[in-house]
Parts: sequence; C-alpha cells; structure tokens
Amino acid sequence: MVEAWYMDESQEDQRAPHRQRPNRAVSLEQLRRLGVVYRRLDADNYETDPCLKEIRRAENYSWMDIVTIHKDKLPNYEEKIKIFYEEHLHLDDEIRYILDGSGYFDVRDKDDKWIRISMEKGDMITLPAGIYHRFTLDENNYVKAMRLFVGEPVWTAYNRPADEFPARKQYMRFLADEAP
Repeated sequence: MVEAWYMDESQEDQRAPHRQRPNRAVSLEQLRRLGVVYRRLDADNYETDPCLKEIRRAENYSWMDIVTIHKDKLPNYEEKIKIFYEEHLHLDDEIRYILDGSGYFDVRDKDDKWIRISMEKGDMITLPAGIYHRFTLDENNYVKAMRLFVGEPVWTAYNRPADEFPARKQYMRFLADEAP
C-alpha cells in the first residue's frame, strides 16, 4: 500500500525519505483532493491482468511502454535522474505503474509544500495535468515502470514556473473547487 508524507526541508541526498520529525502522514483522501489517483494492481501478472486491461480501456490509455531506471539500463542515467527531479508539470496526465523496484513521486499541496509519495511494485499513480511534481529513485536505485498515455506519448516537461499554461490554470481551478 502506498505511503505518503510531508517532506522536510533538507537538501541532502534526494533519494533519502526526507520525513519531517515527527512524521506528518498524508492520506489517500488528501492525495485525491490534489487530483492524485492511486491504484494497487498485480504487477507479477501485468501482461494478463484484467484490472489493468479494464483501466486502460476505461481511461483510453492506448499507448504504453516500460522503462527501467538503473545506472546499467538507462542511457545518460545521471543526467536523466537530474532531469526527473526538476520540478515540472505536463500538459497531460502522467500515469506510472511500478512493475519492480521503488521510487518517489513528490507533488505540491495547496500551500505549495512538498508531499513525498513512496511507490513500490504494484503501485499505479495518476498525476493530473498541471500539477507540479518530480520523481526520484529511492536508496535502492532501481525501478521498472510502465508508462501509459492517451494517444501518442508527449514527453515534454515544463519546468516551474509554468503557470501560464491552460493545464496549470485548469488544475488551479480544480484545487479551488476542492477547498474545504
């Protein structure tokens, strides 16, 4: 089951957990109010999993690939790790399904504070278009993930600040509507 928490302010190794002391846990409901969708699937059987097939059909995820992030598997590994950790947004949802290994997605809350989401085998996450986020491996330095898209993949990341994009404006309206 996914675990999330508010991050400390440390600038040390990005792959460390960076939990505040005391820990400030973040619930799935809190993530949902940020537009983050979490699912738990059977990663051992992803090729034949009827749940994954139904999610792909229902969400119109017509394109997918699998990426392995490890120093021996990913060309330009160190450069890519730095790029993934730059705070950015996308104009489309970002869908990642962890097939093996682990890592962290960090997202901003309504008050612009970082929330760290620990992802491991079997976790699927959807980050809404327009949310500022970043990704890093954890201290295991390995993840194998499925990437899903509606239509042809668009890899463009827009580093912060990118508030002028319609996707960001729409996301900000969503947050305002979710306010208690």
